[in-house]
Formats: sequence, structure tokens, C-alpha cells
Amino acid sequence: MTQPRIISLIASSTEIVCALGFESQMVGRSHECDFPPSVKRLPVCTSPKFQVEGLSYEIDQRVKAILQEALSVYRVDAQLLEKLQPTHIITQSQCDVCAVSFKDVEEAVCQFTSSQPVIVSLEPNALADVWADILRVAEALGVAERGERVVANLRERMEAIAIKTQSIEFRPTVACIEWIDPLMAAGNWMPELVEMAGGVNLFGEAGKHSPWMSWEELIAKDPDIIFISPCGFDIQRTLEETHLLANKPEWKSVKAVRAGRVFVADGNQYFNRPGPRLVESLEILAELFHPELFHFNHEDVGWTWLFKHER
Repeated sequence: MTQPRIISLIASSTEIVCALGFESQMVGRSHECDFPPSVKRLPVCTSPKFQVEGLSYEIDQRVKAILQEALSVYRVDAQLLEKLQPTHIITQSQCDVCAVSFKDVEEAVCQFTSSQPVIVSLEPNALADVWADILRVAEALGVAERGERVVANLRERMEAIAIKTQSIEFRPTVACIEWIDPLMAAGNWMPELVEMAGGVNLFGEAGKHSPWMSWEELIAKDPDIIFISPCGFDIQRTLEETHLLANKPEWKSVKAVRAGRVFVADGNQYFNRPGPRLVESLEILAELFHPELFHFNHEDVGWTWLFKHER
């Protein structure tokens, strides 16, 4: 059998391919694929159509302006795809803002004259979809049984945490913020992770896209914990914008703020990537919600306390 030549156009699918043992068969990646770090050696096949620097409000406006014209927010380098001669291209159809759309990949592949790659499109909306996507990639690469073992291991690690939290009497209420300006709550798999970690999710529904939320709704719910992990942002970039929340007059009256239980996490590396590291994402939530039970040592790597950085 010919060795596969894989191009992954989503950060999460790159991690899936590597977890399945196919990193050495990867020949290209997206501009956002950066884990494991060794994949950075690969040619970059995509680029954003908008300036990714700036405040979250500015980024939001740029993305909305492009989407209003029914355009994708990313480019695919069709000439580079042709040069790399892939046998498999992995993309997604879940979110046009998160990664290159399935439509754009199809259009680029139509320009191929020789390799005729298999296109594997992922659509993760809930945890069950993430497991199904891993199995889909494994099957496409001819290692279905290996995929089942990978999924079984990930689920086993998650279930060990969920079982430990089932008997907890106090389950803190949690507001997960996925975008700061404008405010957006976390949906998709995040409500499931919050519940498994022993919390009560206040905003967003499992399996559904992340919803917008208002400042008034956040104040009215008065959460025990505020968890901030903007999509595509690391910890430092998020900390640069938390003043937009902290400067609100009602901020200091919120229960989570008074208790010092406001956390900033690396949404880009963990929570916003529907792949193997959702297990580490669950571990982060578990040690935040119930530090008396869980110690996974993700502090200062995956998350930090907001009050440590307040001026």
C-alpha cells in the first residue's frame, strides 16, 4: 500500500493525525497548526484574509464584514496543494470562522490535475462528534482499529474524572466566556466538559454553537466561577483584554470576582480545539473547580488566576 501524503487544514485534525501515528506522513498544514511543535516544519497551505492582530472587537468586525459578503475568512493555496500531491486532505464544515471551509477546499481540489486526494471533512459539535471524527480520520487512513484504541483511551481518562466528581455535593456555577468583545458564551462540547468537571454550566448548550450573551445576563446569573478562554487567544493575549470586563462598574460585585475565582485559560491550545487535548482541557477545569480533589499541574501553562495579573 502506498504511504499516505496528508495535508491537515485544521489545528485539531493535525493533532488527531499525530495521535494516530501519522505525523511522518504529513506534507502540509494550515497556518494555525502548531502542535505538536514539530509540525511547524511543514509547508503552510492557508492564510487569513483579515488582519489577525488587534482587539477582539476589531477582529470580530473584520470577520463579520467578510462573512456578510458570503466569503470565507481564509485562503487555500491551490498551487501549493498541487505541488504537495496529497492523498488525503482533512478539513471541516463546522465553522467558517475557525478554519478553512469545506467549500473552499473543494474548489481548490477542483484545480488538481493528478493526485485526486480523498477529502475528509470533520464537523464536531459535541464530544461524541469529536470521537466520531477521530474514527473517521482513522478509517480514511486505513487504521480503524487504532482509532478505536485512541478514542477508548481518551474517553477512559475523561470518565475517570467524571466518576470522581459525581459524588461532590457542591458544584459551582460557571460562566464560560469564549469571546470578550462582544461577549460570547461557550457552546459545543464546553457545557459537557463543565458538567464532567463537577460544575454547573450557566450559558451555552451542549452540541450547539456558542451563543452571544449580554453583560446584564452575566451579572444576573452571578456565577461562582468565571472562566475566560477566547477562541484563538492564548493566556497573554486574553489578559490584555480582561480590563474590558474588570472596568465595568458591576464587576467587583460578582460572586466569582469577590471570591477570586476568575480564571484565564489558553483557549487556542486547549478548549477551542476539538481533538485529543480536550482531555487536558477537562483536567484544567477539574483542578479549577475542585482543587481539593484534582492536581494536574496545568497552572501557568494552560490556565492562570486573573487576580495574579491585576494591576
